[in-house]
Amino acid sequence: MTSHGYGTMNKNIVLAQGLTQVVKSNKMKDEVQPLLPGNPEPVNDTYERPDLRTSPENVILHLPGPMGPGEPEVKEQRQAGDDSYNPLLNRNLEHPTSNLDTMIHLLKGNIGTGILAMPDAFRNAGLVVGTVGTLIMGIICTHCMHVLVKCAHELCIRTEVPALGFADVVETSFSTGPLVLRRHSRVVRYVVNTFLCITQLGFCCVYFVFVAANLQEVVAHYFFRMDMRLYLTALLLPMILLNLVKNLKYLMPVSLFASVLTVIGLGITFYYMLQNLPSTSSVDAFASWSRLPLYFGTAIYAFEGIGVVLPLENNMKTPQDFGGWNGVLNTGMVIVAALYTSVGFFGYLKYGDLVKLGSITLNLPPGEILAQSVRVMMALAIFLSYGLQFYVPVGILWPFIKPRLQTEQAQKVGEYTLRVVLVIITFGLAAAIPNLGAVISLVGAVSSSTLALIFPPFIEIITFWDKGLGKYNWVLWKDIFIMIFGLLGFGFGTYASIMNIVAPEK
Repeated sequence: MTSHGYGTMNKNIVLAQGLTQVVKSNKMKDEVQPLLPGNPEPVNDTYERPDLRTSPENVILHLPGPMGPGEPEVKEQRQAGDDSYNPLLNRNLEHPTSNLDTMIHLLKGNIGTGILAMPDAFRNAGLVVGTVGTLIMGIICTHCMHVLVKCAHELCIRTEVPALGFADVVETSFSTGPLVLRRHSRVVRYVVNTFLCITQLGFCCVYFVFVAANLQEVVAHYFFRMDMRLYLTALLLPMILLNLVKNLKYLMPVSLFASVLTVIGLGITFYYMLQNLPSTSSVDAFASWSRLPLYFGTAIYAFEGIGVVLPLENNMKTPQDFGGWNGVLNTGMVIVAALYTSVGFFGYLKYGDLVKLGSITLNLPPGEILAQSVRVMMALAIFLSYGLQFYVPVGILWPFIKPRLQTEQAQKVGEYTLRVVLVIITFGLAAAIPNLGAVISLVGAVSSSTLALIFPPFIEIITFWDKGLGKYNWVLWKDIFIMIFGLLGFGFGTYASIMNIVAPEK
């Protein structure tokens, strides 16, 4: 509601109820003053979110909200139980996305190199445990996505903000939560952004190794075998040049081409996996307990798409269609879980313990041109997708560096330097750990479990602590169970992945 609307309401209250109600009305008016101190203008009721129709799927992992870096935290909040403000009716989007657009972005945001590593994940779990575990993990991750959206809506109502990003939700939940936590709101925002950076830079390391591993197999079959690090070095300059492109508009055709290559590559991979399948008795139904943490890390890495959820919902034309039993989120995640389970099940059943670490494409017959074309297509698709993953950490880190550079020329040079340095860092990490399967498991255990399984239930507890957590506090116990599950996966998965890096299996 605008300040003009409040003024009119005050006049009516004066005429109807006298001076006492005027005081109450003025208090209400004060409560909706600008959320950012020092801004003389009233809150803009038509806060515009960035348009995601032209944004690639992974760039939307982090979108600065109304509380971006350097802005003061929200101090005021609405009265508990006052839900008169509807954030869905206050979003002014120039190009809102349709349900189909949102579904495509959701699928692209969840399907990447992780799906090709699922047969390796099943090898570490066994056919039965891998199948059941992947479906259960998909249900838990999807539930956590719903939790994040629900908390975002509640916090938007309290702060009268149309939309919030992941880091915004965490910060706002703390700043409007229990008094003992409010002073830590800014710190927890930095923690979330740190994990987002670690996750995305980890993805970039995986992309480096994935491209190099597939190129190595192709060249080794037709010409000669070289060390993996030589391929990584050869990729360094092209990666740097690709990531000097700052305008997302120029990356969109690249993203579309990469998506087409990925779909074709997956189709051919299924063609090979489904031929001459052996009996299910030929593989282990249950793997040893010591290998389950590696399965967890790889599986949760594959399901890491929670960062795209809020930006997608924020930019929908009909955001009410996002949730619900047959909404966009559930439909998309059912497709994702079915694909992950299918690739893992049939890939492990087809190749058994001979399945290659990190990517099923490495198991395709080297003597067939069609199989080699899959390796080339997937390597090219992942190479072209590196820039989209890379855009996220740059978007998080650059706002902290930019104010320290005074001139426009210095800022221009500084941004390019940041991009080059980050590419070199991911190259260095990839060269130090050229074990694709171990890197995927480590990134999943450290970052993906934190963002997908630990933060959402924790946010729900803080957000609704004063409104109740269900009969017998069942919401509290449910959230505690999910957090314990995520913490166990984080601890054991990280340990097993590091040990696999130090002493890789032969």
